[in-house]
Amino acid sequence: MSQEMKNSLKSSKVRFIIFKKKTKWYAVALEFNIVEVGKDPDILLLSLLEAISGYVESAIKNNIDPCVLNQKTDKKYEKIWEQLNKPKISTLSKNFPKIYMFGKKQLVNI
Repeated sequence: MSQEMKNSLKSSKVRFIIFKKKTKWYAVALEFNIVEVGKDPDILLLSLLEAISGYVESAIKNNIDPCVLNQKTDKKYEKIWEQLNKPKISTLSKNFPKIYMFGKKQLVNI
């Protein structure tokens, strides 16, 4: 991870990106290494949020080591994240994927 995230079973934050490459949309939760693929970015957003929720709920329910909430991110997605967070996004190359949405999601784990 480029930004040191310290997720726990009580509180987590995950970075996400939804982008299009060729004809498919991808929704990625970086710290959890969850990737959803589909045709509609709105549906993918909902699917990703549901997958994140289920992943965290399972970790809490089974009292799993919090390291599963702080995974090393895939380099290709980390590179996209870094490019999106540069001061001047207008310098993106032609080959850069079409971005639908990206951000950070704060999770309060109960």
